[in-house]
Amino acid sequence: MSHGVIQTFSSYVELTTIEGVKQTLAMGPVASQESIKMLGTNGGGFFNVNSAHPFENPNELTNFIQIFSIFLIPIALLFAYGKFAGNRREGIAIFGAMALLFALTLSATYYAESQGNAMLTQLGVEAGPSMEGKEVRFALGASSLFATVTTAASCGAVNAMHDSFSPLAGGVLMLQMMVGEVIFGGVGAGFYGMMIYALLSMFMIGLMVGKTPMYLGKKIEAYEIKAVIIALLLPSAAILGFSAIAANCADGLAGLNNAGPHGLGEILYAYTSAAANNGSAFAGLTANTPFYDVTLAIAMFIGRFGVIIPMIAIAASMSNKKTYALSSGSVRSDNMTFTIFLAFTVLILGALTFLPALTFTAIAEHVLMLSGKLF
Repeated sequence: MSHGVIQTFSSYVELTTIEGVKQTLAMGPVASQESIKMLGTNGGGFFNVNSAHPFENPNELTNFIQIFSIFLIPIALLFAYGKFAGNRREGIAIFGAMALLFALTLSATYYAESQGNAMLTQLGVEAGPSMEGKEVRFALGASSLFATVTTAASCGAVNAMHDSFSPLAGGVLMLQMMVGEVIFGGVGAGFYGMMIYALLSMFMIGLMVGKTPMYLGKKIEAYEIKAVIIALLLPSAAILGFSAIAANCADGLAGLNNAGPHGLGEILYAYTSAAANNGSAFAGLTANTPFYDVTLAIAMFIGRFGVIIPMIAIAASMSNKKTYALSSGSVRSDNMTFTIFLAFTVLILGALTFLPALTFTAIAEHVLMLSGKLF
């Protein structure tokens, strides 16, 4: 409130603009709702344009507070996990993997946006950073940071139009959601999502070095790995399956406002956002139709409970197992080696699962943009 976010029970205010036109401004208890929206990684904005609205996010400081709030509880949970596990280094190791992935995705997003549109250069226009769909008061850096943070977490709040981001930047935003928003993620959801990859990483490391796979002194056996595979496959199948259906039926194609790879990307983004419990969108897609309402709801259901239920099953199974003391030859999960392996496991699995879909959307759009192809 101290920096301009409104907090009032007034309904509307009518004023006269400098052009002499009457304008009606919506009012309301925005500041209190904004706190809930960000700290709870909910993402639904009080105004239609979300955190791009000056009453909801007036300046650089409020923008930083909102970004900070998105990651605050998810990061705190990692250190709480280390304490409850009896080894703070366990939480720090997972934090390190998430931080490494976030640094990579933020760098990729910012670089892609800073290059601007190559087609403008070909037309003889001096093309600077891509500012379409962004608020001037936030510019390139704060817009890229906000977009990367909100898709790394299950938030969905936006201060810029993701549909206007450059092709590769849009692909990075999608990929973060596709891998399960495990880069810090939502309140609790990012942590248990990363646990899927942590168990899988320890299982693969154990196989490679010829030792019994263990995590926190408990054996990782067939039951846990089956549940991990289910938790990985169900959201992926929902994203890719529904996207394929939408791209091949009249009801799905009717919502498109863009042709070519970007139109397909809008469909893919919609189901990715729903399955990942995010809420942001490539808003060129008209998704408020019976077809999209039903299919997106199903994808959302699968994306949530298809991960929650297997993880509860894993937690119940692991809690009943005997804990073995770690020896000098044990594979540890609280060091830099595990941190790096965990980060690359997320990247490799994400690439193997979604690279074909991203090739036909973000990557194809980027290549065609460089060649001057319009749709």
